Amino acid sequence: MPTSSHAPQASRIAAVQQELDAARRSGPLREIVIPPCPELLVRLQATLGMPEPDLTEVARIAASDVAMSATLMRAANSTLFAGLQPVSTIGQAMNRLGLEKTAQVMTGFMAQRALRVDSVHLKRFWERATKRALAMSFIAEKLPGMSADLAHTYGLFCHVGMPVMMQRLKGYGSTMVEAAARRDRPYIATENANHRTDHAVVGALVARVWQLAPEAMTAIRLHHDLDMLGRPEADAEVQTLVAAGLIAEHMMRRHEGEDADSDWHAHSPAAMQWLQMSEDDLLIWEEELRPTLDAA
Repeated sequence: MPTSSHAPQASRIAAVQQELDAARRSGPLREIVIPPCPELLVRLQATLGMPEPDLTEVARIAASDVAMSATLMRAANSTLFAGLQPVSTIGQAMNRLGLEKTAQVMTGFMAQRALRVDSVHLKRFWERATKRALAMSFIAEKLPGMSADLAHTYGLFCHVGMPVMMQRLKGYGSTMVEAAARRDRPYIATENANHRTDHAVVGALVARVWQLAPEAMTAIRLHHDLDMLGRPEADAEVQTLVAAGLIAEHMMRRHEGEDADSDWHAHSPAAMQWLQMSEDDLLIWEEELRPTLDAA
């Protein structure tokens, strides 16, 4: 897993930003309204961005929403902590989870609240997004130098363009059925044929509007451009997120008893080579990740 180069990374991020700006001005994104980032999430991001985050402020944000507080308590009392004394306060929950995990749970809760999914085609969307984010955090722990927070953010928001398109574009549910059934072209090709855009582009726009990390935004935009893996012109950090995302998706599908998808069959060797991992590593990771996915 090569280290990133700042110049190529900056240029690739800038290129994606310019693409999104152009699509919003005169392209297919003109009609898509992105829900604003929740105020509490803006506060949380600002707090976490400080050199020394104020834990009291994080606790205040958590306590300001009863349902979010309950979500944190459930996470702290999950089967991952079986045998420990149940927690009964927000402070105890934060102490058990740690700041990073607390922030991840809160971010997931607020994203789900802001981007509601009411379609039969996406009935397990946030459940699977949460599992993908947990798998990404797990992978980050295995790869020196990879940010667990960035990995979790990418995993949670990777497919966030889908519920936005479902809410804003007529006929997108039928497009999802068609795209999943077709074998003659990629999923996003069907989206583009029917709507002149796709969930990777729309998801990147959400990431930009919500001021997520530029690397996450870029990886979301490129997560179906898997031919880039290993190419020198693509920045390293984005490639690592995309490659790890393919591994996370595969482990999640295996956990759910589903077959490997076409992306895995076509690009898993390149992803594993980029991450410098073996088939044995994959099997070991699956076993180690299972309790976390079970708890999710």
